[in-house]
Amino acid sequence: MELEIIKCHGSGNDFLLIDEMSNEYTFSESERSALAISLCNRKTELGADGILFVMKSDRADGRMRVFNADGSEASMCGNGLRCVARYVCELLNKDSALIETMKADLAVRKEHDIFPEIPTYLVEISPVSFQVRELPLHISQETFVNEKLPALSEEIPFTAVAVPNPHLIAIVDNETIHSTVQKELSEYVNGPNELFPDGVNVSFVKAIQPGQIYVRTFERGVGFTNACGTAMSASTLVTCLNKLNHLEEPVEVFNNGGKVRCVAHQKENSYTIDLIGNATYVYVAKIEVNVQSPSTFTCTSKNEFSKEIAQYTKLQEEVTSYLKDVL
Repeated sequence: MELEIIKCHGSGNDFLLIDEMSNEYTFSESERSALAISLCNRKTELGADGILFVMKSDRADGRMRVFNADGSEASMCGNGLRCVARYVCELLNKDSALIETMKADLAVRKEHDIFPEIPTYLVEISPVSFQVRELPLHISQETFVNEKLPALSEEIPFTAVAVPNPHLIAIVDNETIHSTVQKELSEYVNGPNELFPDGVNVSFVKAIQPGQIYVRTFERGVGFTNACGTAMSASTLVTCLNKLNHLEEPVEVFNNGGKVRCVAHQKENSYTIDLIGNATYVYVAKIEVNVQSPSTFTCTSKNEFSKEIAQYTKLQEEVTSYLKDVL
């Protein structure tokens, strides 16, 4: 079977996008999982953090399903949603759209460039829940906000939040951000453990100055990534709740893959978050693959988006230089 694939990324969090809206592709659940494991393998000619399947929707402009590199399905992906937002908006010749995801239909729209000549999209991150059962986190209380959990650390307070995929977030100092603590803790909660039976995304956040934070995330099913959109969104909200930043005001969120802008909103007793950042195309490729057994495949063509790559490289260089001075 011949598949056309767009390699794309949001903040360096890279994906393979497969269009089921305008192509005749159909996949079983096991085939989606197997494709993700095979095509996302970094040892192959492609390689990525996951696959974005863009599908038709009965109630929205398009539907997004996200499969991680280990074959598991994610309930949401903010960086991936920006890429899907761009693809659907350009496909339908629209500046805004509604995208169906596993837990919610989310509004997306084209936004002013976050950096010169970089396609930029705003995507809605919701629903937001602090109920530990939503992650799930097995503890004898309903919420866990800015508290210490001895099984994880005697020194670091954490906040558990679902947006809707599960996140464990800690605001830390420079020494901790450069230590091995995050790696060790993340591997524990994503292995056999009694607290998080389904695993959890773990983010360490460093406040740089008012309106600026740095976020590094260990993603469930992937490991450390350049950035995680829902993690950066959730981290922004957590810093607002800790009075380091303010609701309704933009926060520049720096990551190892670049930067985004987030705005956390409160509506009565609930929250939503705007995630604003790049949706960059790297290349379009065609592959020959047996979807029933995709362990091997052949890439028959690959055409790069050279200008987009060059512009994002400039943004990365600027961010890297800045982070060297502040971290």
